Amino acid sequence: MFDRITAEGNKMGGVPCIRHLRIPVATVVSMVADGMSREEILEAYPDLEAEDVSQALHYAAALSKDREIELSREA
Repeated sequence: MFDRITAEGNKMGGVPCIRHLRIPVATVVSMVADGMSREEILEAYPDLEAEDVSQALHYAAALSKDREIELSREA
């Protein structure tokens, strides 16, 4: 399912990265969260492909699915 996400213990401390590159999934997801367009991300990281950005977002969504995270609540 996530054929573009790799994690290698001897590379980047084992954090999930894009296609064996030293580009963490978290970096790509953070760039999207900061409002960068797919085109801006691909320009910033020429080794990435459009599908890498999509799969990074799907991977992040899958990680958060079915996990209970306590959020602050309005009074």
